[in-house]
Amino acid sequence: MTDADDSSSHTDSSDPTDPTSFDVIPAVDIQNGEVVQLVQGERGTEKTYGDPVDAATRWLEAGADSLHLVDLDGAFDGERENTAAIESVLESVDVPTQLGGGIRTAADARDVLDRGVDRVILGTAAVEDPDIVAEISETHPDSVIVSLDAKDGEVVVEGWTEGAGVSPVEAAERYEELGATAILFTNVDVEGQLEGVATEPVRELVDATDVPVIASGGVATLEDIRALEEAGAAAAVVGSALYEGNFTLEEAKAVVGDDGDDGDDSHDE
Repeated sequence: MTDADDSSSHTDSSDPTDPTSFDVIPAVDIQNGEVVQLVQGERGTEKTYGDPVDAATRWLEAGADSLHLVDLDGAFDGERENTAAIESVLESVDVPTQLGGGIRTAADARDVLDRGVDRVILGTAAVEDPDIVAEISETHPDSVIVSLDAKDGEVVVEGWTEGAGVSPVEAAERYEELGATAILFTNVDVEGQLEGVATEPVRELVDATDVPVIASGGVATLEDIRALEEAGAAAAVVGSALYEGNFTLEEAKAVVGDDGDDGDDSHDE
């Protein structure tokens, strides 16, 4: 297992929350010990893509600068259930990682951070107790990403099954004040459908907060990647489109940032 001192060095070379460099982050979502992708976050819609270590290794070999890990069982059931699989991934990679799913207390967060995760992603926990963001940041600065998953313009929690009664913009402004290092915004309305992104909600969040916004949900084409960058997002988490071979990670990285200046034609549909 990578220790906490080793993990802190990851952020020096590549930082998925660095607003100056757009990052394309492969998703490794784990359910019952296997990589899956869900449609709109609903259990029973999953498509399986094999062993998490194999997936993580594949993305590293393709040039991933960071990885997005999710314990989906933890997200639904409220406690981490894929710890062994996640630890295996952490042992096999040497890039920054961000982990969400089933992290509901400050002690949970500190545990996974001390095990080698670079940043924890808090969704339900942050909605139920916003001060947890500041509490974790006291001992592990710049380590908390708040996940704002939205359906029909409302933040949803408990594995996207319950509305929180607040808009993403209202929530983002609050968590910025509490010390969140980034906002992970997932548009559940388009998540997992491979039908394209909705950029306006991303742009609204970017305009409302000074912390980086990491976008997730709906990416189907290289044009979607470019659209999220142009909307002001700092990074995009990509799952189904990569696993289904809609494009390669190398192609996605080539259409953003400096590399994208010469690649405008590469993402035409």
